Amino acid sequence: MTTLTLSDVNKRYANGAHAVRGVNMVVEDGEFIVFVGPSGCGKSTLLRMIAGLESISDGTISIDEKVINEISPAERDVAMVFQNYALYPHMTVRGNMSYGLKNRGISKSEIAGIVAETAKLLEIEDFLDRQPHQLSGGQRQRVAMGRAIVRSPKVFLFDEPLSNLDAKLRVQMRIEIKRLQNRLGVTTVYVTHDQTEAMTLADRLAVINDGLVEQMGSPMELYNDPQTLFVAAFIGSPSMNFIDVELKDDTILIGDTDIPCPGHLKHTGKAVLGVRPEHFSMPASGMCELTMDVDVVEKLGADTLAHGKISGCPEELVVKLAGDSNIDTQNSVRVAIDTSKLMLFDPDTGKRI
Repeated sequence: MTTLTLSDVNKRYANGAHAVRGVNMVVEDGEFIVFVGPSGCGKSTLLRMIAGLESISDGTISIDEKVINEISPAERDVAMVFQNYALYPHMTVRGNMSYGLKNRGISKSEIAGIVAETAKLLEIEDFLDRQPHQLSGGQRQRVAMGRAIVRSPKVFLFDEPLSNLDAKLRVQMRIEIKRLQNRLGVTTVYVTHDQTEAMTLADRLAVINDGLVEQMGSPMELYNDPQTLFVAAFIGSPSMNFIDVELKDDTILIGDTDIPCPGHLKHTGKAVLGVRPEHFSMPASGMCELTMDVDVVEKLGADTLAHGKISGCPEELVVKLAGDSNIDTQNSVRVAIDTSKLMLFDPDTGKRI
């Protein structure tokens, strides 16, 4: 049983930058937590603080109720997989995987068994006598994960491990990482800026913005119930559309069009309306309709993405429709909107209304 606890964790630098701001969370035994957010938001800094590679300005980090703030990285019983693999170039795969075990005084025969078992798990048995430069990016990432696994750590830490891989290999590797974590059951913290990667891997997401955890929950909780504009914009692909609107007399004025205000939106006055691209459709009887001037169409096979503007609205919107939708550029089309899925946000605070 391994639980990771962060209590009011802060990171301040000498130049005054406040990179991590009062983070509180508990990562339960065997849980896969993903820190997601834009570049520079503090997610990697927070991960490095857990690893012991960055000092903590305030607060505590504990593993199984033992505070590890002053414990060296080597003694924290965590294993980290880096973006750039961080393999020893002069060592073979076997040497890279064995190195940490040798330093712990484990016998050669035991090391050989651990390395062989891990190599089989990761399907890299045929590469054990090769050096890193003889491997592909995906193979090197498997070796980096193998080097972490052989240590049998209490916590796995991943710092954007797939960002150097091509798109197809990233999809394959994230499935393998999730399958591996399910099999091993090791408490895991994973950092990425890719929200699709975050959604597919995480048991829970922590969306980080400017050093703050804006919201934490399961991927579908954050998708269906974002509490801020930032979270709503960051989770979902394509991103949620936002339109400046005004609500009055049980209607929502969207550009030149009034639509009935659904019962779940209790507000009067100006607001930011959030609607996901997939909550538009081609019109059917009884649906609320809007006129859209289309300027770009992306045919993706199963889906069609139409880019354009709703009549009277300055905002550029993306509408996601069925792949066989008959939409062309430079046309005005009628699109229906699922009003039960609409969200409102305060234009000043960005918080959900």
